[in-house]
Amino acid sequence: MDSIRIAIVGVGNCASSLLQGIEYYRGKSEKDAIGLMHWELGGYRPSDIEVAAAFDIDARKVGKDVSEAIFSPPNCTTAFCPGMPRTGVPVRMGRVLDGFPGHMQNYKEECRFVLADEEEASREDVIQALMDSGAEMLLNYLPVGSEEAARFYADCALEAGVGLVNNMPVFIASDPAWAARFRERGLPIIGDDVKAQLGATITHRVLVNLFRQRGVRLDRTYQLNTGGNTDFLNMLNRDRLASKRTSKTEAVQSVLEVPLDDDDIHIGPSDYVCWQKDNKVCFLRMEGRLFGDVPMQIDLRLSVEDSPNSGGIVIDAIRCCRLALDRGVGGPLISPSAYFMKHPPVQFRDDEAWHMTEEFIRGARDD
Repeated sequence: MDSIRIAIVGVGNCASSLLQGIEYYRGKSEKDAIGLMHWELGGYRPSDIEVAAAFDIDARKVGKDVSEAIFSPPNCTTAFCPGMPRTGVPVRMGRVLDGFPGHMQNYKEECRFVLADEEEASREDVIQALMDSGAEMLLNYLPVGSEEAARFYADCALEAGVGLVNNMPVFIASDPAWAARFRERGLPIIGDDVKAQLGATITHRVLVNLFRQRGVRLDRTYQLNTGGNTDFLNMLNRDRLASKRTSKTEAVQSVLEVPLDDDDIHIGPSDYVCWQKDNKVCFLRMEGRLFGDVPMQIDLRLSVEDSPNSGGIVIDAIRCCRLALDRGVGGPLISPSAYFMKHPPVQFRDDEAWHMTEEFIRGARDD
């Protein structure tokens, strides 16, 4: 099969895990490829993916080969494939807009972004770079709250004629106006806000669905998360959290027959703990009533390395996006978005979304 050429905006921890994973699985066979939902998807393997272009605004990444930039500060995720070969793709200076949170300047340089002293890329620069690189899709890994920047790059993707995988919580695939633009251009989009392989949101959704299936009334619940990467540092500014809270909360509410009152559900990032680095700890509580209105509670603690937890999902999202390009399908990919993302255009329960995605992969569904 032909290679799948991707462009990345935001060369942070998640991009690091993704690119390490592509190289890591190159030397594996199907039998020992732990951590993948699909070894082969539509004829494509993880090793068929290659980076064609990358954009960032951090001084320690701009100008470096992508293979080196993914290990540059403030990235702090696990280096499970440290011997990365050079790609020949330098990280280009991107557009800042609202992608550089001011409150981070109060923290040590090794923990925060350091703005590069380079001229920002114009819209025309980004579009031309995407076209010249031969990229077929753009992966959005911008920081939470980067509303302007996310829309800027989505617009560039449209103009350059490439698909979009929107891994962060700015609502593009799930916005009817943006969805229509991608549909009109015949370009696929998967989004919004990646749902980790086995993280807080998918665990919460599965348990909520279990309550529903077993006739247990859920009265109230919370999900509190702590971590020490730039994502959690960025989210200390609560003004940047509106779409993130909406994304995570709706992902859980959508599983319920009757949504909980706002006072009875609290889901979202809680605090930044520097020494946790890329480790994310979720504290989840669910209070409900069993047979006879007898009360019950679940308290759960989940600890995961945050960025690798998204890598396997994004590898599948990339391959589904390529299948759509191969088939001439444009607009939001409803099935993959529902399975891979927290805030898709249409919410489905996870078992149904899984079946729909498998049908899409086989070609039994258009989207």
